[in-house]
Amino acid sequence: MTYHLAGDSTVADHKPEELPLSGWGAYLPRFVDAPVRNLAFGGATTESFLTERWDALVAGIEPGDTVVIQFGHNDQKQPDLLASRGGYTDRLRRMAEESRSRGATAILCTSAERRWFDGDRITPTHGDYPNAVRDLAAELDAPLVDLTAFTTWLYEDLGPAASTGLFCHFAPGEHPVWPDGLQDDTHFHERGATRIAAFVARAVRALERADGDLPARGIELMKG
Repeated sequence: MTYHLAGDSTVADHKPEELPLSGWGAYLPRFVDAPVRNLAFGGATTESFLTERWDALVAGIEPGDTVVIQFGHNDQKQPDLLASRGGYTDRLRRMAEESRSRGATAILCTSAERRWFDGDRITPTHGDYPNAVRDLAAELDAPLVDLTAFTTWLYEDLGPAASTGLFCHFAPGEHPVWPDGLQDDTHFHERGATRIAAFVARAVRALERADGDLPARGIELMKG
């Protein structure tokens, strides 16, 4: 069995020159007992992933594999083509159905939230996109890992100051790729990527143990 990952930069393997900036998919192998094949890439939308990587991902699927799918960050920037209840969910539906046709389990993920605080509370930044994924999972009777809910809880539980450590904040001169410094509340530091990967692994294991008997809304929030 192999885990295949489809997603954007918040999922993608790190670039060595950009470390410690990384997506959570790079650290998933630490927490699962099967190979991980991460095809996620920075800037990906459901449309660009289907064009550039999907055929390669599908070609590697064997019966019994699992395909984990997480988009939304970049799709929301193209609302005409990739509306939450239009092109975005149409493409997610295609990914899920084609994965299933190869004998794989397709797991849908909502987007990891951005770290945008208003006081002690996180401001949602993905609009209707997470709800569209939740509704699609219900429609398809597909398992769901709700990263929007989990990451919102995680950031708020840590608080505005401590949650900064999950992300890439560099002072001027601290990192050669960003000599003027970086204040990035979207892309994870390896600390944050590792924390998210651990949660995804626990959620996926719970879904696997349930052997398909969990309701379609799946793992919405596991705080441990």
